[in-house]
Amino acid sequence: MERTSSHLFQIQSEKYGELRTVLSIDGGGIRGIIPSIILNFLEAQLQKLDGEDARIADYFDVIAGTSTGGLVTAMLTAPNEKNRPLFAAKDIKAFYLDHCPKIFPQKRRPFANATKVIRALSGPMYDGKYLHCLVKEMLGNTRLNQTLTNVVVPTFDIKRLQPTIFSTYEVKKNPSLNALLSDICIATSAAPTYLPPHGFETEDSSGKARQFNLVDGGVVANNPTLVAIGEVAKEINRERSDFFPIKSTNHGKFLVLSLGTGSAKKDEKYNAKEAAKWGVLGWLTNSASTPLVDVFTEASGDIMDLHISTIFQVLHFENNYLRIQDDTLSGQVSSVDIATKENLEDLVKVGERLLKKPVSSVNLETGLYEPSNQGTNEEALIRLAKILSREKHLRGLRSPQG
Repeated sequence: MERTSSHLFQIQSEKYGELRTVLSIDGGGIRGIIPSIILNFLEAQLQKLDGEDARIADYFDVIAGTSTGGLVTAMLTAPNEKNRPLFAAKDIKAFYLDHCPKIFPQKRRPFANATKVIRALSGPMYDGKYLHCLVKEMLGNTRLNQTLTNVVVPTFDIKRLQPTIFSTYEVKKNPSLNALLSDICIATSAAPTYLPPHGFETEDSSGKARQFNLVDGGVVANNPTLVAIGEVAKEINRERSDFFPIKSTNHGKFLVLSLGTGSAKKDEKYNAKEAAKWGVLGWLTNSASTPLVDVFTEASGDIMDLHISTIFQVLHFENNYLRIQDDTLSGQVSSVDIATKENLEDLVKVGERLLKKPVSSVNLETGLYEPSNQGTNEEALIRLAKILSREKHLRGLRSPQG
């Protein structure tokens, strides 16, 4: 899939004020550090344009996140006491560096890998207690309907055997989805074999209880971009039915930034000859990885990108979609839970290098990312910041208060 450098994020001025802006953040455990570096750079560019109080949530109609991406989504959109985002993007890296070693404590014993196998058979590798306490303390009593912009967070209900999507769009007509943001974050992060499933209840306006039994959103969509677009599309349809006819011919055009957490695709970690010898143990743990989890998270993430790339091409909107992903990870940096100081600092470097790498798009045949002659990711984000800023300003001019 090729794009020309003169067209990426080069949107005609008359289209401003009518875009649907979407930010999506993949799952990936400790690798959430990688998109935090990208978000910090983007927010810094927005601050250069609009002042130091500018925040990511001010510019996106919807922010979607799966697993660790769901946690970042909450940090960017949950309100503080001044009704501004709880975290600036620049603070998220420090959050990961400070807390990941306690969420995923590392066993420094000669038989650590054997211990990991035993724990994988007897229960989740980590009890989740530190994460649960941390998230509950951080987010308090904030509920889904209180976020500062729309959010979409996928999870999977193991009792109903179906996805449960926590969406601020849906909560308007389905109050039973109005869960505590902390419960949603804990649920979407509950990766099977790593962290325990999360159960809780909500009540609708009539007092009727709804029970949730949830695991990691990566089971549904490790890359939640298409889920977010689907939620916006449903909202557009509702608007059309409520306000038909709509005069704008560009109603519903998307501008999408999708952030990956890195993968080891090019490392070619596994092969059929090796995997043919695995039983339950082999699929649950192999060196520093959990192959079964790697397979379903990478599969769901990649299929989303492949679908979106194809759809945007067909609709001639390919210039409105930027996916920033690094598929060259190897060794410990490709893990989701090796939270040593050294590995976390290496992930910071991965994010910093990714900014300098060329904009890449997925090859629809191989699934690998290839440079697409668009300059660097930094340059694309600078262009994106200018569009987001102008979009926000023109919306203000068009609003009744503008």
